[in-house]
Parts: sequence; structure tokens; C-alpha cells
Amino acid sequence: MKTDRRNFIKNTSAAAIGVPFIMSSGNLFANPANDTVNVAVIGTGGRSKAFLKSAANMPEMRIVYACDVDQVRLDSFIVTAKEWLGYKVKQEKDFRKILEKKSVDAVIIVTPEHWHAPMAIMAMQAGKHVYIEKPCSHNLHENDLLVQVYKKTGMVCQMGNQQRSSVSSRQAISDIQNGNIGNAYAAKAWYSNTRGSIGVGKKVAAPDTLDWDLWQGPAPREDYRDNVHPYNWHWFRAWGTGEIHNNGTHEIDICRWALGVNLPKRVASTGGRLHFKEDDWEYYDTQLASYEFDGGKTINWEGRSCNGHQLYSKGRGAMIYGTEGSIMLTRKGYWLYDLKGNEINFIKEESPMDAATATEDTIGFDILTVNHIKNFFAAIREGETLHAPIDDASISTHLCHLGNIAQDLEISLDIDPRSGQVLNNDKAMSYWKRDYESGWEPKL
Repeated sequence: MKTDRRNFIKNTSAAAIGVPFIMSSGNLFANPANDTVNVAVIGTGGRSKAFLKSAANMPEMRIVYACDVDQVRLDSFIVTAKEWLGYKVKQEKDFRKILEKKSVDAVIIVTPEHWHAPMAIMAMQAGKHVYIEKPCSHNLHENDLLVQVYKKTGMVCQMGNQQRSSVSSRQAISDIQNGNIGNAYAAKAWYSNTRGSIGVGKKVAAPDTLDWDLWQGPAPREDYRDNVHPYNWHWFRAWGTGEIHNNGTHEIDICRWALGVNLPKRVASTGGRLHFKEDDWEYYDTQLASYEFDGGKTINWEGRSCNGHQLYSKGRGAMIYGTEGSIMLTRKGYWLYDLKGNEINFIKEESPMDAATATEDTIGFDILTVNHIKNFFAAIREGETLHAPIDDASISTHLCHLGNIAQDLEISLDIDPRSGQVLNNDKAMSYWKRDYESGWEPKL
């Protein structure tokens, strides 16, 4: 008897079990099983185009809906989808209508960060699988809710920390675990850029093509300003979470993975808005966050948003230090060094894609994105093990939140490594949850 497509997808995804899914370049674009996963992309900015590129190489993925509150962006996405995919994608402005569609199996959330967790929670409660871009939450309360709903519903939920699906990074972690650098005890994560000032925004009417009220969603209402949309919301507390989440999530996650640690026992941070001081940017353009874990292991994050001087000749990366050597991991590959810093080996991240399309910085498309989204679909369709299930990935987001809290209060935070809560500090714990617009607070 023929199995109904949707029931097949539901039944095989309720428990993400099975052997680890390791993508080899030889079969990256091989024909999958007959059943495709119907997807809605929510948020149609630059990063969403990376998922269009991925879908063009993945017959198991069919984008059936696109959703955005910005009609200009939505129209652009629909045109590009037709060009790249060869078929027309339907559109909706209100994501809640997407969740009502029985034809939609999964959603990919590519929205501003204040929407990530509330939207993912509602989607899983509606029976949709979720691929959620990093960071997975705007605050620690949302982290807790997100994991609880994930476990309660049994839906597949993966965070977009795509380096977890890097073949070279997975090899590096295996080598670290096998003792290639002895006992790995410390890690350094970094990111640098040359972002300019965002200026002082003027209160103006929102464009007619933008539903500003729905854009704000769970955030308390504010007047529209001309320096927020479409990108600078990252630096405002109402909607974004700063550079440590915007980019630090990736490298901090790699460090945590390499050291085999979860929640810390102490967190401290120094820095501030130091490069530009007279604009609306509310987070930090310079930050040094330190994490100490049980067993004495440490992670240090260095973020410089406005001074692009590179560390180790790399704009971003993670260095893992051990008793017998060091390993550096980036999205390009991994380097093995001896104790004196001499390079012993380099393993390049190989890509079967044409060089002209392998990397497009404006949309963040690369082989890691393809690998990661393929792993997500393999978990839905075949029960493969997720590379970044939300109950684990959210821990890296948790660390970033603690780094921002420590920086805000300019103190060292003692943390319960079991719950992740700040000990003996009511002021710090007041950051655990945000204020929500009436009717929009996410619930179990």
C-alpha cells in the first residue's frame, strides 16, 4: 500500500534517531528518495537566497511558500525563485497563515532575531519542522521555551550554525577527541569586520510596502526610524542581540564542540561601543567575553565589529589549544600545529560545487549551508541524527546571552552549570526575559 507523503514525513521524523549523518562530496547532489519536503521560507532578505541556491541543488527540498512583511523583498524573492528553481513560489505576508497550510511540512526562519524563538515555537506547535537561523532566541526565557516545545512536540528543529556540517570541521573535532593535540583545555573564538556608523535615525513613516506593526511582532511597539530596516536592527536591543550573537554564535559554538563543554560556571566580559560613540548602535562594537567551565576549560571570544584587523590572518575562526598542539578551524578548513606553532597539516573544506557559485558573501551561500540543510531534511525524511539539534545548539546561544549580561553589568557572573542561571544576582536574572507586546508572548 502506498504511504501518504505527509504521513511518511511525519512518521519518520518524530524521533531523530540513527547513525550520525556525514555528507561526502561524492554524493552531495545524488537523487534522494521520492518524497520531497515542502518548505516555507519566512523572511526573504539576503540570507534567504542561500536557501534558494540550496533548493536548486536539492530535489528533496521544494519551496512552496515565501513569507515576508516587506513586499519589496518578497517580490524580489519570488522572481529569483522562479529564475533559480524553475517554478513559481506562492507568497504570504502573515506567517500565521503559513502555519495553517497543511501542504507545508517545514519552515525555514530567516527573520530578525526577535522573531526567531516565538515563530519557531508556534511552528512546532502547528506540526511543522523548523530550521531556525542563529541565534535561536532573543533572550534566555525563549531558549527554555524553545527546548521544551521541541521535546514536547517531537518535531525536528535545527539551528543554522552550519559549520557543524563542515566535513573538515567534523574531522577536526574527531581528531581532537582522538587526542591529536593531547588534552584540549582552552579555545579562542574571534570575528572582525569594518562596519560603519549607523547614524542617528529619524522618526519617519514606515514605507507603504512594509507592515511595520507585524515586523515588530512580539517586541513592544516603537516608532519607525530610517536606520533600522533592513539590517541595522541587529544593533538595537528591541530586535537584535549584538555581534556576539550575530557572528560569535558560530565560533563560540565550534569552541564548545571542540572542548566538549556545555554551560559555564563563570562569565566575564569587557568592551563597549568604542569605535563609534555618537550613533544609535546599542550593543558593543568591541567585546572580550570569557567563559570558565568545570574542569578548568576556558573559551574566550573577541569581537571587533568596526576594526577589521585579523587574528591569525583570518577574519573569523576558532583556535583550540591542547597539551600537545593546537588546531585552528574556519569555514575553509582546519590547520594542525605543534606546540611551537609550526604547521603540521592542513585539511581543506572541499566543495563539489562550481567555483563561481561556491561562495557568495552577500547571501552567505556555501557548501556548509547545503550540507546543513541536507542534514535537516535527512533527519525529517530518514531519521538521521541532527548535527545541531536545538536542545544542544541553544546552549551556544545561552553562552552569548550570558556574555552580553556580563558586559551590561560590568561584573563577573557566577553560573549554575546545570541550569545556566546566574547565582545570587537578581539584577542579572532580570535579563532572563524580555517584555512582550500584548498578545504576542510565546507560550507552551
